[in-house]
Amino acid sequence: MSSLVRVRHGRTEANARGLLLGRLDVELDDLGRRQARAVAGAVLATTGPIAAVVSSPLARTRATAEALGLPVEVDERFVELDYGEFDGRPLTDVPPEVWASWRTAPGFRPPGGETLAQVSDRVVVACREWAARADGAAVVIVTHVSPLKAAVAWALGVGDETGWRTRVDPASISRVAVDGPVPVLRSFNETGHLASLS
Repeated sequence: MSSLVRVRHGRTEANARGLLLGRLDVELDDLGRRQARAVAGAVLATTGPIAAVVSSPLARTRATAEALGLPVEVDERFVELDYGEFDGRPLTDVPPEVWASWRTAPGFRPPGGETLAQVSDRVVVACREWAARADGAAVVIVTHVSPLKAAVAWALGVGDETGWRTRVDPASISRVAVDGPVPVLRSFNETGHLASLS
C-alpha cells in the first residue's frame, strides 16, 4: 500500500519551555533523542517497505529522521511555519488579538513571517509529489506541527483553519494512504510508542 507516514520531530528544549519554534534551528534535547529512537522503532516495525525518508532541513527533524538508519532526503517545503518576530518567544507573549487572527484567517501573516495558507500551498504540492513516488511503499516524512496539520487538512479535503482543532505531539505518527483517487487519513497523532518515556 502506498502511504505517507508523517512524523513530528522529537522534543527540543524550546518545546519544553513553551516557546514558539518556527525556523530557529535547535537540536533535540535528551528526551527528544529518546523519542526519536522510539518513533523510529515504531515506524520500522509497523510500516512495511519504505521507499524514502524525507526531512525538513532543520536539525531537529534531521536528527529524528536519521534515527531510522536509512538515507534521508531533505525537502525544504516541509520546514516549519515562519513565525516572524514571534519565533522563539513564549506563547504567552503573543497578544490575544494575534491568536484570534491566526485562528480565523489562514491568510494572516505575523510580522516578518508566513501565512498558514502559504504553508499549505507548499506542503500540498510536496505531498502530491512524494505520493507519486511511493509506488506501493511508504514515504516517511519527518516534519513539524504546521506542515503536519496542513497535510492532514489536505488528506481530509478541509480548510487550513481545521488545524487549530487538532494536536500534534512530539515524535507522533500520522498515516495517509495514497493509493486511490484521493488521500485517506488512516491514523493521526499515534503516541503509544512513547508510553515508557518520561
